[in-house]
Amino acid sequence: MPDAADVPGAPIVSCAEECGVRDVQDRLGDKWTVHVVVELAAGPRRFKELQRLVEGVSQRMLTFTLRRLERDGLVSRQVYPTTPPQVEYSLTETGHSMTHLIKQLIDWSLDHRSTIARSREEWDARHAADAADAGHPA
Repeated sequence: MPDAADVPGAPIVSCAEECGVRDVQDRLGDKWTVHVVVELAAGPRRFKELQRLVEGVSQRMLTFTLRRLERDGLVSRQVYPTTPPQVEYSLTETGHSMTHLIKQLIDWSLDHRSTIARSREEWDARHAADAADAGHPA
């Protein structure tokens, strides 16, 4: 019997049963984590600098994201005793190890973005025609 890894389309890993990684995967899948980690991969950043670099993130969401990443041990927060206090965020060793996965995801996205865009256009065209035929708005 062939190994599952040798069968095209076969899952690499199965989590049919709760395998305990969902909460970790949820962190990777949230809207802002990847953007924040990418910016911190270049080195420590202050909050306002991160807010400028992560386009579209609100102060509230950036604070929330950084706290969750800190809680997960992916980001460290350093407070400097100045007036006003300066706070700097950086990736931990575990956070840095995640950048390799993110790079692979970005590379995959770049390699496949035109194919995905074409597929979306074709799907939208098919479904717009179906909706028009049924008398429903697309």
